[in-house]
Amino acid sequence: MTPPVVLTIAGSDSGGGAGIQADLKTFAALGAYGVSVITAVTAQNTLGVTAIHPIPIDVVAAQLNAVLDDFPLAAVKVGMIGDPAVAELILDRADRLPNLVVDPVLVATSGARLAETASVAPLVAYPCLLTPNRHEAAALVGRVIETAEEMAVAAEELVGRGARAVVVTGSEGAVDVLRFDGTTEVLRGEPVRTENNHGSGCTFSSAIAVRLAAGDPVPTAVRNAKSYVTAALLGGRDWRLGDGHGPLDHFVF
Repeated sequence: MTPPVVLTIAGSDSGGGAGIQADLKTFAALGAYGVSVITAVTAQNTLGVTAIHPIPIDVVAAQLNAVLDDFPLAAVKVGMIGDPAVAELILDRADRLPNLVVDPVLVATSGARLAETASVAPLVAYPCLLTPNRHEAAALVGRVIETAEEMAVAAEELVGRGARAVVVTGSEGAVDVLRFDGTTEVLRGEPVRTENNHGSGCTFSSAIAVRLAAGDPVPTAVRNAKSYVTAALLGGRDWRLGDGHGPLDHFVF
């Protein structure tokens, strides 16, 4: 059977734990065929990011056009874009980008700031499925977010700005909050105690995109993605890859 095609528009992680690399691993692990548009090349490993080289917008557009001209997309995941011009490019092609999932890469799981809110502002107002972690949600709404109740209020506010659905994620495997179709759902799980959580946000949004491509309704896609990330965190928690925050086990199943 021909697999569904899922596109990732994101940055490259030379350490392989996040970004394009994590997205493509997730697609493959969950049975989708992955295609990609690279928005930036980063120099990074488990210890952090040491350099970022944005890809010129004309090259980003050429990659996207090449994919759209040949592949029947079933879903699209957007990660690190860095440049509002890339967001505008995505919106210009939005009618050809089904099941759009946007991971607004602004703040790492560690709390380190990676980009400014202006880079993703155009997409926040589009009816996509938005997956900020609580630090990114805080950056988008302009206030500190710590509790599940505060996550729920932020999710509702972001839906009010135009998103189709919003999932504000908390600590790995524990509490996430989904706002969709007028309803707020708190998704609770068992926290996974691990230092190997690099790329968990990328993996979560990519897994949602695959499940949407497979026909899951939004709440089911989010729950299935949450279960996958929890399993991947558990699978890689004893790994010793690098001296910092290592990757997940994307092929745990």
